[in-house]
Amino acid sequence: MYQKPKAKTFPKRWIPIVDKEVLFYRKLSSANKVVFRKRMMAFLARVNVEAVGFEITDLDTVLVAASAIIPVFNFPDWEFNNLDVVLIYPDSFDADLEFTTDQHARNIGGMVGDGQLKNHMILSRKSLHHGFKNTSDKGNTGVHEFVHLIDKTNGAADGVPEVLLDKQYIQPWLRLMHQEMDAIHNNESDIRKYGATNEAEFFAVASEYFFERPDLFKEKHPELYEMLRLCFTQHRKVS
Repeated sequence: MYQKPKAKTFPKRWIPIVDKEVLFYRKLSSANKVVFRKRMMAFLARVNVEAVGFEITDLDTVLVAASAIIPVFNFPDWEFNNLDVVLIYPDSFDADLEFTTDQHARNIGGMVGDGQLKNHMILSRKSLHHGFKNTSDKGNTGVHEFVHLIDKTNGAADGVPEVLLDKQYIQPWLRLMHQEMDAIHNNESDIRKYGATNEAEFFAVASEYFFERPDLFKEKHPELYEMLRLCFTQHRKVS
């Protein structure tokens, strides 16, 4: 019988870190801030966060845990059962997870592993920190990769969040997604171009924008905003 690992108490020294660095947390009520911190510790009780080539800091750990909780905050029973380890590299890396001096080859800021790296997430420390420091660029690498994990809950990441979205909204979501991907290809959208790579990347990129700049996203993309609101802010029981 599965037993949840016992979560530790949120360290007092982390409170000013999360308050300063995580805008999503800062906007919560006092009661919800307590819930957010408990959720972070529950995540850290079952997922190892490790550094590759440097000594991990409190800030690194806080930002990883915050990235995990932001997209699933409205799902109190959510657990990332498809994740065991988050590996943090000092900077971007190449497709073979090598930290090379070739800036053109070393262009990955985060990825969800497969094969031998199944249940692993790999993040660039530089990209992770930048996602929280820059609150005007509509992007957050940590949130992006955890949205991929949500997308993979029912199998392969395909950009269709069936675990979050009621069945009647799937076709409208697909229609909106492909319309906006076409707009990105035609330079008629302010959603970053990487979102047009495929459906999975569109979902992750649009979700970053939704969490980082919700007011602007609502203004620029009201239908997409409403669809992602249905995904992420409904209080639904997730099996």
